[in-house]
Amino acid sequence: MFARAFRVRANTSIKGSDRRKLRSDVAAAFPSLSTEQVAELVPSKEELNVIKIYSHKGEAITVYMNHRNPILFEVEKVLYPTVYTLWVYPDLLPAFTTWPPVLQKLAGGADLMLPGVVVPPSGLPQVTRGTLCAVTLQGNREYGDKSSPPTLAPLGTDCAAVESAGDQEELQGKEPGSSCSPEPEQHVDIRDLSLRDRDTCAELLGQEELHENRAAEPAEDASTQDQQEAEDSRTPQEQMDALFNQCFFHALKCRVKKSDLPLLTSTFLGSHMVSCCPAGKQLDIKKSSYKKFSKFLQCMQHQRILQVKELSKGVESIVDVDWKHPDIKAFAVPEGFSSASAAQDSKSEEREQVYHAPEIIPLYGVSTKMIPLFQESGHRKGSILSSSEVRNIIINYVKSNELVDETNKNFVKVNAILCDCLLDKSEQDEISHLKWDELLSRCLERLQPLHQVTFSGQEPVVRKGNIEPIDISIAQRSSNKKVTIIKNLELYGLDPQCVANTLQQKVQASATISPAPGTKDRVQVQIQGNQIHHLAKMLLEEYQLPRKYIQGLDKAPKLGRKK
Repeated sequence: MFARAFRVRANTSIKGSDRRKLRSDVAAAFPSLSTEQVAELVPSKEELNVIKIYSHKGEAITVYMNHRNPILFEVEKVLYPTVYTLWVYPDLLPAFTTWPPVLQKLAGGADLMLPGVVVPPSGLPQVTRGTLCAVTLQGNREYGDKSSPPTLAPLGTDCAAVESAGDQEELQGKEPGSSCSPEPEQHVDIRDLSLRDRDTCAELLGQEELHENRAAEPAEDASTQDQQEAEDSRTPQEQMDALFNQCFFHALKCRVKKSDLPLLTSTFLGSHMVSCCPAGKQLDIKKSSYKKFSKFLQCMQHQRILQVKELSKGVESIVDVDWKHPDIKAFAVPEGFSSASAAQDSKSEEREQVYHAPEIIPLYGVSTKMIPLFQESGHRKGSILSSSEVRNIIINYVKSNELVDETNKNFVKVNAILCDCLLDKSEQDEISHLKWDELLSRCLERLQPLHQVTFSGQEPVVRKGNIEPIDISIAQRSSNKKVTIIKNLELYGLDPQCVANTLQQKVQASATISPAPGTKDRVQVQIQGNQIHHLAKMLLEEYQLPRKYIQGLDKAPKLGRKK
């Protein structure tokens, strides 16, 4: 679990000044430790290392190691003791006791709820919100199982165990409570007990174990209910995180093939992961802890499961997948899905995947020349505005500076700022008034063009310049043959390979993909013949792309008259 959940980034030795600071931090975080105990936990001369790791969510974690045993770890500037430290200092944190079956659920990510807490005779520890606490088992105060743990006596026993111990002691002529039942605040090491005391403790622990086994018998029958309660105890955010992880590994294991790469991240989410979502559930990245799908993929990239690159500006693609990764190999396909049917469905989904046209909004950035006109409204160089915001700012500027012409309100008087910002040098001595529409159009022309693209299920992406249209052209090949070439599909979230496959089946002609000339990371689709009629129907009707974003539809072949 440790190797699969984290990725080690650095391992260095802690020097003198850092050790002193660590001792100070430990003393402040755990005031119950004495000065000698702090010096023992953070020794001056023994081997002490610090390791930087990242969790599966991308969180930075600092782990302090003493002789290869982790003793402390730090997350978001908060120190936590490890189980090894709690073995040595079992009273370092307030502890809550629970049953072994409950601990299995806690290890799976469930929260410890009050019904799962065993109340000792001394009562529950007094804690406030945010206090660090430990969890122990009934009859066993040991934490962890990696190395040989010490034997720690339990904090207290339940009523049945006390009565049972009393009966045993009366038979042996002892007073109840004089054997191995320590006070709640006392801690007894079994190595310090006599042989007779050890035997008595063994009998007592044996009876406790029998009592727990009997209590566990009905619990086994209700194991399914316990599991359901543990699952329900997760927050909606944790449940959505788990659903994204399940669909992610399911899609990689059953839906995506090496030949599919590079694969647009939008296609991977909208087609492959969504098809792996169980019935009755829906993937919603905003309800997860990641908030953005790109951040989710970054976490998977940190674990070296896959590699994501921005093959074109603002458009990310999965370029590599480690199908031998332990997490992918260990993933079990949920009930109701089968690997065979999943592989078969993926072939048809390549042709019939659901595509949602992106929302494209033109935006404008305040350029250096236009700063004087926009600084009155609180904007500066680089401020991003929509066309309606630009219009309102200009209208307010004209009205606040009383620039509306008194005789004809369709005209605006050009003051010094408007003259510098909107007029060319040759026009500055000739133009004293501008119509409203010309004033606004000149203003938009002199702002920096930008555009915002929002793909389904993803956060908006702002790019510089105007978006390039899908470019369709006809090229002549040998023997007077023609081919149709389509470029810039990636900018609109379209997978060129899927478009080529769909076209090839529609028109029964050969389609290929090749690097687009003049670009670094884009590809173009080339299909035999003039296929603009079929391409126009697919882009305009099936994919619902606006005609203004498609260039070259006028090159469709003209239909001749039938004789």
